[in-house]
Amino acid sequence: MENKKVSLKKFIWLSIFAAVITILLKFYAWYLTGSAGLMSDAVESLVNLVAAIMALKLLSIAMKPADEKHLFGHSKAEYFSSAIEGVMIILAAGSIIWASIPRFINPVEIENTGIGLVFSAIASAVNLVVALILIRNGKKHKSILLEADGKHLMTDVWTSLGVILAVIVVEFTGWLILDPIIAVLVAINIIVSGVVLIKRSANGLLDAAIDSEGLKKIENLLDSYKKDKKIIFHSLLTRQAGQRIFISMHILVPGEWTVKQGHDVSEQIEKDLFDLFDQPINVITHIEPIEDPKSFNDIDLDRKFD
Repeated sequence: MENKKVSLKKFIWLSIFAAVITILLKFYAWYLTGSAGLMSDAVESLVNLVAAIMALKLLSIAMKPADEKHLFGHSKAEYFSSAIEGVMIILAAGSIIWASIPRFINPVEIENTGIGLVFSAIASAVNLVVALILIRNGKKHKSILLEADGKHLMTDVWTSLGVILAVIVVEFTGWLILDPIIAVLVAINIIVSGVVLIKRSANGLLDAAIDSEGLKKIENLLDSYKKDKKIIFHSLLTRQAGQRIFISMHILVPGEWTVKQGHDVSEQIEKDLFDLFDQPINVITHIEPIEDPKSFNDIDLDRKFD
């Protein structure tokens, strides 16, 4: 059974729009000040734009219906997007560190600090609003792509604040060496963010089970059927693939039931599971007679026959 299919493209377009705005603002701030810290901040926004464009393409693939070669759909494309974004983040951080090295040898005076920081602060405010929107809707629709993009933007916000504070300190103290130091620290923070994205994507590609909250919902529903219908469940398997959840289970019913009775209960369970989640869901059930001892043998991924 399959349910609600939510289009997330509008959120990616919002991310692209925010990236374009912040790139213009941050690169202009760097142009005005010549700060290595602001340069690192601007480069990260450039990565945001490329990542968002890539996310839009892969999200289009993820939302394609199942076809003859992809019978379970294309939802895992989301994990490729976040993994590629993680790699791009790390590469961007490396370029920031490389560009900052000359500043340690020959520190450069920062100019037009006031107006430069105003543009940088406006860009950070834009990123903050968009990041909160993306994270909230990523969690709501179980989209690692949206959540990853939002968390990346939120990291950008915090690093931007750190850069702004550092530039202010440089302006008032004259410690020019602090500017490239902050740029390198920003780059290290970006690398950590990229590694986290790659790890999460790898976990998704390995068919990880749904989160504990979702699993608890399923177990509570099945417990209610055990009490009311006198039936038993086992071999509950779940996996998360992008927005989509896959669930399979065995349902043990009285052997005297007709095929129609077993089918009706199975259909009702699938419908109830459908109503539990506000996202696409596929459920596979297997009916077994409760009187047969073999029915109580848990069936794992590699089934063995006696």
